[in-house]
Parts: sequence; structure tokens; C-alpha cells
Amino acid sequence: MIDLENISFGYPNSLLIFKNFSWHVKKGEAWAVLGPSGCGKSTLLYLLAGLRFPTSGNLSINKTSLTRPRPHTGLILQDYGLLPWVSVYQNAELGIRIRNFYGPDGKHAPEIFKPKKSVEDWLIRLGLSGLSQKYPGQLSGGQRQRTAIARTLVLEPDILLMDEPFSSLDAPTREDLQKLTLELWAEQELTMLIVTHTIEEAAILGRKILLLRQPPHSETVIIENPSSSRDDFRHSIDYFQLIRELRQKMEMLN
Repeated sequence: MIDLENISFGYPNSLLIFKNFSWHVKKGEAWAVLGPSGCGKSTLLYLLAGLRFPTSGNLSINKTSLTRPRPHTGLILQDYGLLPWVSVYQNAELGIRIRNFYGPDGKHAPEIFKPKKSVEDWLIRLGLSGLSQKYPGQLSGGQRQRTAIARTLVLEPDILLMDEPFSSLDAPTREDLQKLTLELWAEQELTMLIVTHTIEEAAILGRKILLLRQPPHSETVIIENPSSSRDDFRHSIDYFQLIRELRQKMEMLN
């Protein structure tokens, strides 16, 4: 579904972050992208979202080169990206309003987008129905993140990109949202990529884990994690063995 073929990218007046880098993601896979701060994890996400573009090579989704942001790719940022002056409901419907004004890709004529699940349905699914008229400043961090998830999923994406989505949350809230994210990934048959610098989070959320060291990145280091689909994985020996393996590999890459 997602194919990066020998891409290179760097910001102006800086070293390359990716140099002839190739990576392939199949439809329906759940990936965690793990690496230290400043290694280019968020940049990779922006490339996949069509917010940045390779200087060479090709990045394609469903065999179509990515030349602009894609309507069916959902992006959830670390700071949630909510408008503080409107309600939970209005934040959750914001994407629908924008799509109906600008059209599905911001280029062609507008169309009326009618999602299969309404904003109200998603607020109920995410435990926010009693908070629909509250403002972001009146919510907890977990509730703000759920609002951002509702705003994204109501647009029916097939790819979900998340940039360190739970880094500012307390441990119980983080674990609750990790579980919810995996439930939604399975329910909606999403292709999911989550950027994180936390080894434990990568082990829980990534059925496959892409390790990034300090740039430039020219090869893929991939850890398979099939055991993570088990309900008891977080408390299993396999989980702790994986964390040990990831920590050792991160030390070797740095």
C-alpha cells in the first residue's frame, strides 16, 4: 500500500535525513516507528502525509505517487491540534466542514461528504457524548486526544498516522488509549503508523517496528512483533524479551 523507493530528503542548509531509503507497508499493517528525539521520525510521518516531499526517489500509496496531501490519510499530531474556541462537537466535525467547503482534495469542486458514522456516533464510541458541548480547555489530556481521534476517523481514512500521540499522558490514560487505538485499528481495518520514542509503546502498538537511528537513514531495520496481538501480551515474557531486544538494537544503532 505504501512504497518508498530510494527516497532522499533533507531540510535546507542541513544534512540529509533520508538517503536512498526504501520501505514498504502492506494494507492493514500496524507499524511503530521507534527512534531517539531528532532522528527524523516526525519528518517521515510528514512525508507520508504529503506535507513534505522527497527531493529524489518515489513515495507512492496504492501505486500512485504522492504529490499532495491525500484525503484518505488521517494525521493526529502530538498536541492534538484542537481549536480552543469551539466545542468538542465542533472540533470533531471540523474535517467534514473543511472537506465540504474545499472538496475532497482541496482542488476539485466541493461535494457533500456523508460519513457512514456520524460525529455523534463517534463521540459515543469514544466516550465523549456527555462532553460534546465542552471546550478543549475543560477536558483532560485523554479526552482531548479522543476528540482528535474522533475528528480524524469520522472522515473514514484508510491510513492513520499518529505522531507521539500519548507522550504527555499519565500511565493509566496512556495504556487505556493504546488499547482503544488497537481496537479501532482492527474495527476500521486501518493501515496504522505510530511514531514514538518509547520502547514500551512501540512494543504494544507495533505489529512491526521500524527502528531509526541518527540520520542519514539509508537502510531499514525492522523487528517483527507477531505476539503483540495476544490479550496478555503486556504482561508476558515475550513482551519483556522484546523490550530487551529493542533496547539492545537501539544502543547498537546509536
